[in-house]
Amino acid sequence: MKTLVHERITDLPLEDRPRERLATRGVFALSDVELLSLMLGSGSGRKGVGRLALDLLKILDGSGDIPDVGELTAIEGIGPARGAMVAASLEFARRRLRPARRRISEPADVLPLVTHWADRPQEHFLVLSLNGAHEVLRLRVISRGILDRTIVHPREVFVDPLSDRAAAIVCAHNHPSGNTEPSSEDRELTRRLSDSGELLGIPLLDHVIFTEAGYYSFLESGTL
Repeated sequence: MKTLVHERITDLPLEDRPRERLATRGVFALSDVELLSLMLGSGSGRKGVGRLALDLLKILDGSGDIPDVGELTAIEGIGPARGAMVAASLEFARRRLRPARRRISEPADVLPLVTHWADRPQEHFLVLSLNGAHEVLRLRVISRGILDRTIVHPREVFVDPLSDRAAAIVCAHNHPSGNTEPSSEDRELTRRLSDSGELLGIPLLDHVIFTEAGYYSFLESGTL
């Protein structure tokens, strides 16, 4: 992701700049940092727009909901006007394109909701709360790991689905290594979450490990 390396858009070759890539390849080809760079428009006096977008993405990845303006303006380079613009843009997108319109019928249905996390250098553990029709109620980031390891406890996974009155959950996390094969820790965590879900009456329907190149589904593999 070139915008992580280059602080300023002008440091990039013309063909690699977000606006030009959007025009030639379409909006879906852009990373989250590139999309945020376009939303922000410019950096601050001390920080290029690429670095500012990366700082904003860290806040968004770690938030269970849309951050309030105070959280946004705590980022150096984002003042009240820009913070209000970002919050309003995120809320408008949530209202128009919220994942609650999606129904999860098979593991592949999860991927459009999570694959933009595939390029993160750390593991991100995600939980989807589903209603009785297996429609997505909420999607949350529960944990961010260090390198290839993340620590997740069942109480953090189920506390929000309980408040959502979810009928089931699906979990997913990225593997920065690019290898979709589950580790022994992934298998043990899946077992613990499955057991906890049965006790709580909120079954774990699947755990999906994904990368930029593919995915592994515990359900499809018959190991759930």
